[in-house]
Amino acid sequence: MITVLSFLLNRYPNQILSKWVVLAFDTVIALLLFMPATYIRLNFDSANFDFYAVQRQTLVATLAYLLGFLATGSYSGIIRHSGINDAVRLLKASTFAFLLCLALSLFMRNFPFGPQFGLVLPISVLIVHALLVSIALVGSRWTLKALYSSIIRKERKKQVCVLVYGAGSAGMITRNMLERDNYLHYEIAAFIDDNPSKANKRLEGIPILSVERALNKAFIQAHGISQIIIAIQQLPLSRKQEVTERALELQLKVKVVPPISSWTHGQLSAKQLREVSIEELLERPPIQLDTQNIRAELHGKVILITGAAGSIGSEISRQVLRYNPAKVILVDQAETPLHNLQYEINSKQAYQATAGRASYLLASVENKMRMEMAIKTHRPDIIYHAAAYKHVPLIEDHPSEALLVNIFGTKVVADLAVKYKVGKFIVISTDKAVNPTNVMGASKRIAEIYTQSLSNGVTHFITTRFGNVLGSNGSVIPLFRKQIESGGPVTVTHMDITRYFMTIPEACNLVLEAGAMGQGGEIFVFDMGEPVKIHDLAKKMIQLSGLELGKDIQIVESGLRPGEKLYEELLTRQEDVLPTHHPKIMRARISHYRREKVAQLMYELATTLAQGDPFAMVAKMKDFVPEFVSNNSVFEILDQDEPALPPSKSSSGKGDSYSIAQASGTG
Repeated sequence: MITVLSFLLNRYPNQILSKWVVLAFDTVIALLLFMPATYIRLNFDSANFDFYAVQRQTLVATLAYLLGFLATGSYSGIIRHSGINDAVRLLKASTFAFLLCLALSLFMRNFPFGPQFGLVLPISVLIVHALLVSIALVGSRWTLKALYSSIIRKERKKQVCVLVYGAGSAGMITRNMLERDNYLHYEIAAFIDDNPSKANKRLEGIPILSVERALNKAFIQAHGISQIIIAIQQLPLSRKQEVTERALELQLKVKVVPPISSWTHGQLSAKQLREVSIEELLERPPIQLDTQNIRAELHGKVILITGAAGSIGSEISRQVLRYNPAKVILVDQAETPLHNLQYEINSKQAYQATAGRASYLLASVENKMRMEMAIKTHRPDIIYHAAAYKHVPLIEDHPSEALLVNIFGTKVVADLAVKYKVGKFIVISTDKAVNPTNVMGASKRIAEIYTQSLSNGVTHFITTRFGNVLGSNGSVIPLFRKQIESGGPVTVTHMDITRYFMTIPEACNLVLEAGAMGQGGEIFVFDMGEPVKIHDLAKKMIQLSGLELGKDIQIVESGLRPGEKLYEELLTRQEDVLPTHHPKIMRARISHYRREKVAQLMYELATTLAQGDPFAMVAKMKDFVPEFVSNNSVFEILDQDEPALPPSKSSSGKGDSYSIAQASGTG
């Protein structure tokens, strides 16, 4: 029989048994069990057995059960997926039929033709019959389900041995889901649980072990385990990271059960299991914000955000809209990203109340006419200035663009903020502005210095400084992910290079908090945690992908890019920090620049920009920022005691990149 079932299941794997066939099967069960129920009631004494009366009673009882099945829909479930709800419906059907037979029997006792036509059914027989039918129907479904599962598991080609972290209800849901999978044969070697009272016990015959016992090399190898599935939903972040790191060391693939809200129709399937992301390994505990302080700062205010379609600007836009501002003006020169942001805000339920207060301005911050029109028309109370070029190697080849956007674009918006008496101006800066080794970082440092010099008691200029953000445009993580997907190699510029990382929402939370607490003239430095070695980051991403470094994929050192340095800093050599009321935000003790001196240097920088010589531009930037020392760049020649400036090629009309290539001998 099993061979026949196996053949049918393989021939028709997606065929579901008709509900009418199931109804007929259930009805036949009720029919066949009435006579045994009568024998049981009579203690198997055939002398008192009235065969013809029992025949009529069987017919009445069977019709009652048929009505019970139809009334409760107990026959409409899929047998192979039978569960508790199906068993409850069968019990309801049996109870319905029993009560119907009981009512009919009691009613017909008063009529002479009742016993004659078999309409008076013995109550004791009805009770036995109901119990037999209930046991038979529930038992048959579970037997068929187990048989189906056994046959399917034998037919699956690939077997996967796993550990399930969590021996509670989440672990049982995961176990049941793995058993239902039609494509892989999952074998759970053990449950893992941190509760010592569960250790060394069994759950559905599967041992429950501590992390120490389960996640060790001998146990993993002995059972051929290849995956660990984290089933616990509310697992503390530190514990999740610890378990994941330990599993990766044992070359296990780590998967997690998604939140219940994302399950398909409330059901979990193996396809929904997702791999742990590198962002989760770098994630830190959630930041506690003073939301009342931020709400008081933003509620009912007019907010202007430059660079609003970028990684940081768009997240600031989303968060600002949640604090019920009067109006938000979103400015960006990138058409498609600004359109995408507009679509997102207009279509998401979360912004339904405030989406109508957002205005979108397609403009560049260096366009004074457009920016003045926006600020004069809307009269913002607060400006978040996130617009900037940020890609170090590219800007190293185009220093004039760094001057135009990062410096003079900032100057345009900052000067207009002063002119129109904007209350606060928050500059989004970078750790690359600290002791810069590249044009991009130096341009951001000059923007910091210029805006700090403008603080006048009316417009309060505040600078926020932080490192790399996870998932931002141009971040190393999406690059590594693409390289891994294409089979490698994964390229790191230097094996010892390190960077600070922070999530985009986390960074923007701190920007809003710092902006609310700032009184003008401050540079706020964010606690970026511990620096991450990029080589280790690449290694973990390879492990998370289920690949083996050195065997499946390689990490290759490509060399530092122009302007790149090994270690980023958050403070210059002249700065240290003071605490604030927020433990993640520090205030830099900064060097102050006289406004007249800054204005003179800006004038000289503008004059140099107009001349079009990139070396002269960078040389003037070094005058402005003495700690700017180029690294791995053609501009290193300017750091010599008596630099000999190469001849300018900008008059050829081919731009900065042509001039630099010619000067370095690569053109």
